[in-house]
Amino acid sequence: MLDQSQTPLLDALKANATRPHASFYMPGHKQGKGISQPLADLLGKAVFRADLTELGDLDNLFAPQGVIQEAQQLAAEAFGASQTWFLVNGSTCGIEAAILATCGAGDKIILPRNVHSSTIAALILSGAIPVFLNPEYDSVLDIAHSITPTAVESALQQHPDAKAVLTVYPTYYGVCGDLRAIANITHQYNIPLLVDEAHGAHFSFHPELPTPALAAGADLTVQSIHKVLGAMTQASMLHVQGNRIDGDRISKALQLLQSTSPSYILLASLDAARQQMALHGKMLMSQTLELAQEARTKISELPGLSVLSPPFQGGLGGSPGFVALDKTRLTVTVSNLGLTGFTADEILDEKFAVTAEFPSQQHVTFIISLGNTAADIEQLVQGFTTLAKEYRRTDATVKNYILQNFFTTFGTNLYLSPREAFFAASETLPLAKTCDRICAEIVCPYPPGIPALMPGELITKPVLDYLQQIQAMGGFISGCNDTTLKTLKVLK
Repeated sequence: MLDQSQTPLLDALKANATRPHASFYMPGHKQGKGISQPLADLLGKAVFRADLTELGDLDNLFAPQGVIQEAQQLAAEAFGASQTWFLVNGSTCGIEAAILATCGAGDKIILPRNVHSSTIAALILSGAIPVFLNPEYDSVLDIAHSITPTAVESALQQHPDAKAVLTVYPTYYGVCGDLRAIANITHQYNIPLLVDEAHGAHFSFHPELPTPALAAGADLTVQSIHKVLGAMTQASMLHVQGNRIDGDRISKALQLLQSTSPSYILLASLDAARQQMALHGKMLMSQTLELAQEARTKISELPGLSVLSPPFQGGLGGSPGFVALDKTRLTVTVSNLGLTGFTADEILDEKFAVTAEFPSQQHVTFIISLGNTAADIEQLVQGFTTLAKEYRRTDATVKNYILQNFFTTFGTNLYLSPREAFFAASETLPLAKTCDRICAEIVCPYPPGIPALMPGELITKPVLDYLQQIQAMGGFISGCNDTTLKTLKVLK
């Protein structure tokens, strides 16, 4: 057992930040002495004193032998991994590295259709061929859950030459599928299970939270420590266990994807966040779960409102795509108030200073974490209390199931691999003229944050209608060159 009270990287950074010396190395602001005054006024000088480069005793992220190596070993033990890598380019580079390390050009990978856009980027970088599975779809709430073990088994029977399976656990809504069963099926084919666990870094630290991906049998998982724990934005980790993945390939892939000038502030925040959770994680998560439960109970009692609840509660049975829920993730259904999630989100933000993680057509979703307070929950509940009382509309309905067509009508019409299409010659056309052409870019609408089109995929009228519907209801489009969606890039 390692001493989890230690913070080797944080300590080394502090020592170097406070050591009097003449600096003739990067960065150019020289520990804040040359920083812009308005920026110094906002952030203070201390953060810039710690903005250092690869000095001798600060180690090297790409060939760690000192304090970074020690910090990563501590993190591996704390999160239940055999090896851990610190990430300064977010979980995005971790997902990309995972696929680069397991799949080459032309190799098949089985994965959900509701993956993050970083996974599509990984397909472009690696040249891997996706075998997409539709996730389980909740037609009542219009929410996509997890892929099911049955779907994975069927896909592997049809594609026994697949090199890996990737899944999302938990989803953005906090929903967890039957990962243990998926891992067992995947391992029957002696291939690795990769997990996008960006929103589940806290699972290791409390028994009332869903089973962590590694404990459920995953071979590799990527976690955004900044999303739900105490690291700074962009700071994430990649963990592996077992012998199905070559750690050297992970390291080499990360050398391609991470900055050669990594922020030691971000790295040290990972070291500090790990120590905080290793020493106090259960207590912090107990407090967080109590706050979340208070919000869940009080909001669900308000007229016209309901919350996404864990399976097997109140007589509700689970399903293969929804076996557990992260109870710190709060999704409130507002459609019975006659409001869209977008309208409710705007009212809560502008009138009550309550800012959600994201709205969708029928829902508003909130992340409750170790940084929230009882006053935050009171403000949230009060906002919804007033919303239900004063803003309810009885003359409107918003039961518009935008995802239903996506998962029941749209197929995966890949005519070229994402990599081939990305590098092929393209042209930009008005949206109306792109039907039946091959897409040359990623088109990712929010909500629901699922790429509707990717390079190499056939553009169809239903897809265009779907994208325009999301725009009309207040969503936005990302990933593509023209986010107003007046034009799209297509292959020539």
